[in-house]
Amino acid sequence: MGGFDTDVFVCGGGPAGLAAAIVARQRGFEVMVADCFKPPIDKACGEGLMPDSLAGLTALGVTLPDAAAGIFKGIRFVEGQRAVEACFPQGTGRGVRRVVLHDLMRQRAEDLGVQFHWGTQVMGVADGVVRMDDQSVRPRWVVGADGMNSRIRKWAALDGGKRLSRRIGLRQHYKVPPWNDFVEVHWSDAGQAYVTPIGTNEVCVAVVGRDRFRSVEGALSLFTELAERLAGVAPASSERGALTTGHVYQRVTRGNTALLGDASGSVDAIVGDGLSLAFQQAEALGEALVAGDLEMYEAAHRRIRRVPTFMSQSMLLMDRYGMLRRRSLGTFSRNPWLFERMLSVHVGAVPLRVWGRTGVLNMGVQLLTR
Repeated sequence: MGGFDTDVFVCGGGPAGLAAAIVARQRGFEVMVADCFKPPIDKACGEGLMPDSLAGLTALGVTLPDAAAGIFKGIRFVEGQRAVEACFPQGTGRGVRRVVLHDLMRQRAEDLGVQFHWGTQVMGVADGVVRMDDQSVRPRWVVGADGMNSRIRKWAALDGGKRLSRRIGLRQHYKVPPWNDFVEVHWSDAGQAYVTPIGTNEVCVAVVGRDRFRSVEGALSLFTELAERLAGVAPASSERGALTTGHVYQRVTRGNTALLGDASGSVDAIVGDGLSLAFQQAEALGEALVAGDLEMYEAAHRRIRRVPTFMSQSMLLMDRYGMLRRRSLGTFSRNPWLFERMLSVHVGAVPLRVWGRTGVLNMGVQLLTR
């Protein structure tokens, strides 16, 4: 390897880091991954994978077993007595516990020959050398997939950017059969509650808001229909919390270092695009590594984040302004095709420019003439 100990060193063994490792191994590179935690690694999230995320998993060679996942065919918005839903233009989504997904991706990476250093702290990167707890490694490339508080980003002087949003979420599971085959997004002035089928007899409930909820149970009282659905149902897991942010950085590469996943910027969980973004970024990074040109990845990263950033900022306006949200839901109810078109853009089936030309204009007219 020309004096290098490995081709690619990945700091961070979550789904983003594992995706980067798998893609690099698929292209013939030697890969090493280090993470201070030991598997399986959990994270509070909605646990839903939309069709574009599943396509990314398939490209990685990862298949979700039917017994470990729920199936949903689209998205349903709910507030009070008003609801609107749309099916995905192609395919279905799957709901799966985060630890199950992580274990499947870890196993795939191990099968491909990725070298792992679990429970290992990365202490620094300088002069082309990565220092860990028990050794130093000289890689050809360094990939920072170590989350929103990335130290790789700091060491590479890539921290310059802009925060777009900051909210707090809680997640809990309930042993109850899903009552429909959609991911439900319940809205209130306090935030959103997401319900994802993750099996034939279990749902994941994630609540997200600008202010922290004391508990999932307490938050449910703010979502009347959901509270009625779960009345008397005991939780099947302990609560787990997480911070969700929207953040854009000026650059995601410098020298031989590239950032990926939340380390490279993020969109608010309101759009549920985190894993899809990471999988797309991993594929783009793999192509750049083959070409030996990280500027290719820089350009691809900007392109990949464009639609999720637009969608998250649009939906956060609905979160912030109740009148706009209620009028929007009314517009979607009267014009279901608008909601279908928005979902198609969201999953990458329709270009953003099509929504911009027809969707925003028509929705604006409906809002003004309501």
